[in-house]
Amino acid sequence: MFIRRTALRSLLIGVAVAAMVAPACAAHADPTHDELQAQIDKGNAELEHIVEDYNKINGDLEATQASIKQRETDLQPLEASMDAARATADQIAVNAYKSGGNLSSWSLMLGATSSDGFFDRVGTLQQISRNQQADLAKYASAKAGVDAEKQRLNETLAAQSRQKADLEARRKQIEGNIAKLDEMQRKADAAAAAAAAKAKTPVKTANPTTNPGPPPAVSGSAGKAVNYAWAQLGKKYVFGAAGPDTFDCSGLTMMAWKAAGVTLPHNAAQQWGKVKHISRSQLAPGDLVFYNGLGHVGIYIGNNQIIHAPNSRTVVKVAPIDIDSLYGYGRV
Repeated sequence: MFIRRTALRSLLIGVAVAAMVAPACAAHADPTHDELQAQIDKGNAELEHIVEDYNKINGDLEATQASIKQRETDLQPLEASMDAARATADQIAVNAYKSGGNLSSWSLMLGATSSDGFFDRVGTLQQISRNQQADLAKYASAKAGVDAEKQRLNETLAAQSRQKADLEARRKQIEGNIAKLDEMQRKADAAAAAAAAKAKTPVKTANPTTNPGPPPAVSGSAGKAVNYAWAQLGKKYVFGAAGPDTFDCSGLTMMAWKAAGVTLPHNAAQQWGKVKHISRSQLAPGDLVFYNGLGHVGIYIGNNQIIHAPNSRTVVKVAPIDIDSLYGYGRV
């Protein structure tokens, strides 16, 4: 059910983005710079949510893999117990044979294909002492436990494989959509340059300076987080990345606070769930600022500014706090 929902969502988002990158209408064969920029902004807002979903699924996948590894470790003593019980059962069979027991009955019992069948046959051999029956029951129970754990493990592995396939499909979709938006950006820049040349006016730079000077003086853990984020200014945005050379928005805030000794998930919505929600008047350097329905996050550095990793067309940079539709503020 999860995979069908995410696959459907991916398909719908892909259709929506495809519609965005198509010409607005027949009357606008050559969209203006502002029209192109509006489409790019809309596309970025959609892609931010896809990127954060990607990060969440990736985190879930890592947790699943860790769980599988733990289950494999848990199986080891259970398998050892099963082997020991089996050895005991074999010895009981040998002893029963030596004392005149029915070897064919033992062969039939020990050759049972299921733990239930095995256990049922224990009660049919009246010559076995109660202690011996307890040993055999222990073996049957251990075998049933191992079988159940292995079945659950196989089901987890199958679910993991389906999630991984969905993850890769969504990754390719994101890459394709970003490539389309990059082409739109190039058109917008070319249109702006052509208009500026015609009007003989300077071309506005798309990205403000990424290093406006020394970092703000902030003490304590918040200072460590701010200093880390400041040191990443100018580094390229890559979705799903969390350093050391590339970042996406939640990857940057996660690693900034990791430098201060605090663990945050690689997902804006999950980070929102971890922080203390505060008002704008309470903002202090190091706090997180959330945007676009939890599709984006940056770190506040004071003076109504944040550091964030915006999108694939730019780099980690300082920006005004009111860059997008604000969602809320959080203190780590």
